[in-house]
Amino acid sequence: MSAPSRAPTSTPPYYLASLNQRIEALRAQGRQVIRLDVGSPDGPPPQAVVDRLRRAAALPDRHGYQGHKGPRTLRQAWADMYQRVFEVDLDPDREVLPLLGSKEGIFHISMALLKAGDVVLVPDPGYPTYRTGAQYARGEVHLMPLSAERGYLPDLTAIPAQVARRARLMWLNYPNNPTGATADLAFMHQAVAFAHHHGILLCHDAAYSRIAEPGYRPPSMLQVPGAKEVVVEFNSLSKSHNMAGWRLGAALGNPHALQTLLALKTHADSGHFLPIMEAAAEALKGDRAWIEALNARYTQRRALVVQALRALNITLFPARASIYLWFPIPRGFSSLEFTSAVLDQAGISLAPGSIFGGQGEGFARIALTVPQEALQEAMGRLSRWWQEHAGEGA
Repeated sequence: MSAPSRAPTSTPPYYLASLNQRIEALRAQGRQVIRLDVGSPDGPPPQAVVDRLRRAAALPDRHGYQGHKGPRTLRQAWADMYQRVFEVDLDPDREVLPLLGSKEGIFHISMALLKAGDVVLVPDPGYPTYRTGAQYARGEVHLMPLSAERGYLPDLTAIPAQVARRARLMWLNYPNNPTGATADLAFMHQAVAFAHHHGILLCHDAAYSRIAEPGYRPPSMLQVPGAKEVVVEFNSLSKSHNMAGWRLGAALGNPHALQTLLALKTHADSGHFLPIMEAAAEALKGDRAWIEALNARYTQRRALVVQALRALNITLFPARASIYLWFPIPRGFSSLEFTSAVLDQAGISLAPGSIFGGQGEGFARIALTVPQEALQEAMGRLSRWWQEHAGEGA
């Protein structure tokens, strides 16, 4: 079992926040840096969403405090989307809780549900907030190693019985950040059965569930029969609708967990801006053609990067979804050393695999969140750097 985690005595900086400062300094020197490190979409939301925000913000009665659950129209819009896309029925009053972005809910659910010493099962590599949320709640983190050999799915049978007995939460994330891996319904059935057997709340981060290759639709954990008894799924409009800065997400599923999370949120925030929530409801109505066009762009970008890396004899994980690609770095570098060298010498900012956990060492993540031309330029720079500096260690 992993060593017990403790609440930080001081707040460590989030890696990408400190990276921002470094990139700003390079740009102040006149350097042109192409950012492939952060998953912030480069395009605007659908025009109808922007128009809805503009109209609502112009109304005089839209500027006061709102309830923490948001307007019912927004909760109904989330429920309607889940029925339309995943064929999942949700009660908008009990099984849908709007969030200030899914990251906020991911962090706060640990604060809401854990007591000191509770075990949290966390994928490694995985989104860092799963771990830090548990640590701030004084929980104990048990890492579930993910490997390419298993398709970046955890081996639930390898979790020791004494750990599973003490576990309160388990985190899963498909399509996966940082690897781009996907999970089928068969694995999701296994995960829900595991959560039922051990009395664990399964928290599924589905922020990338609408981003996939044409012809493939990632499933929702809530599609599994009986899932709502043990599952809270976190979703977001950040990636699916290019609305990362709007801070719009939702927690969906188990009503008891959502009620407990809501109680904490009444102390932690004061709701969202009503025109933004009205625009979110507009986005959730669903413009299938817009989503298909977005996915077509990401598919083109994914193919471009895959071709460039394969030309360097790099074997990368074959992602079908998400906005990321995950690849091994040259031997002789740590992931931080590699990404630092590529930033300084080639002007490309990548995410080092080690920020996602120990199992991420030896890898780096590319975000497909710049236009095709910039991505082409970045791959050219990376190819020249790789051929000059990686040498026989590649």
